[in-house]
Amino acid sequence: MNPLLDRLQPYPFERLARLKAGLTPPAHLDHIALSMGEPQHPTPDLIKDALANHLASLTQYPATKGLLELRCVIAKWLTRRFKLPAEAIDPEHQILPCSGTREALFALAQALIDPTRAARVVMPNPFYQIYEGAALLAGGTPTFLQTTRETDYLPDFDAVPDALWNECQLVYLCSPGNPTGAILPARGMAKLMNLAEKFDFVVASDECYSELYMDENNPPQGLLEVAHSMGNTDFKRCIVFHSLSKRSNAPGLRSGFIAGDKALMSPFLRYRTYHGAALSIPVQYASMAAWGDEQHVIANRALYREKFKHVAEILGHVMTIKLPPAGFYLWPDIGGDDQRFARDLFAQEHVTILPGSFLSREAQGRNPGHSHVRLALVAPLDQCLEAAHRITRFVLSNPSFQTSTCH
Repeated sequence: MNPLLDRLQPYPFERLARLKAGLTPPAHLDHIALSMGEPQHPTPDLIKDALANHLASLTQYPATKGLLELRCVIAKWLTRRFKLPAEAIDPEHQILPCSGTREALFALAQALIDPTRAARVVMPNPFYQIYEGAALLAGGTPTFLQTTRETDYLPDFDAVPDALWNECQLVYLCSPGNPTGAILPARGMAKLMNLAEKFDFVVASDECYSELYMDENNPPQGLLEVAHSMGNTDFKRCIVFHSLSKRSNAPGLRSGFIAGDKALMSPFLRYRTYHGAALSIPVQYASMAAWGDEQHVIANRALYREKFKHVAEILGHVMTIKLPPAGFYLWPDIGGDDQRFARDLFAQEHVTILPGSFLSREAQGRNPGHSHVRLALVAPLDQCLEAAHRITRFVLSNPSFQTSTCH
């Protein structure tokens, strides 16, 4: 076996299962899961109908590059959503469909990293664990940038020494962030792109939460949008990742796309042709329907805003709540042992949440997820409200957590 496999750490949900092992929660309480970022809102009919109407095409092998029609729909969505000129995106050379962003985020590092030289892969901390695993199996060295309350939950690029940037080959960016919901402003993206130009590394921007934001009139900016505004009209060293899982409540569709620098996309397509990650043709037609419609996305945001509002009102009795600008997570500082909080909450109230330390690594003498928990407000409103009441009851019955703060 590849010895690099031994460097992979258990996935957060494996650790969570072990944490809960042997516990017997109250049988009279139905289980409520706020641990996994798996949207539970109904998948729109327009997606299901398009999928069903093209099942006959299951007799055809799909091309890795995907249907040109799909790539054109994606290009139109990108230009509309991120205020790009009509011809800014070339659907023939700058877009590739992918089986959800997870596999593409992983695959990019395997295709990009040159393990014969120093290969740091920089990522936020806390982070989506795929970034770390991708770096390790590509022969790179994960390097963590703390995103804490002191940094407004954003990476501080100024704190990184030039010696580290000299060894960097890839930066994973996540904006809006998982789990914090923090949005990297345009000036931060511009700073990172200037560093990429100076030190010759690639920026991979995971934007799968970009369509879930609190202010309907202020959508988060994306990497391609900022790059173009800087005059980087070829999107040099830039790759963005988008998915239908969160935007369109279709995690089981496993559909997303990659877009950006033509010089990177061409060899990545060659890699993916061998990798065998093509989307089935029915999924591609369902994806066209999803990317071509915004009404279901607007309605989806409204549902999350309602949940945030009411859950915050309930938890506000035991925590100071500051709602995130985007995403569907709360990231409270519970003022103590996050693993004990999650374990005891499950045991007493039959609610599953994720300890923050499972989403981060010790770096610079600190695990930034410690004393935090992640609450994914993906369940229906009534379940989210019931979970909030149970968490409130739990905190009130456990004095050691009554000084908790949510940021």
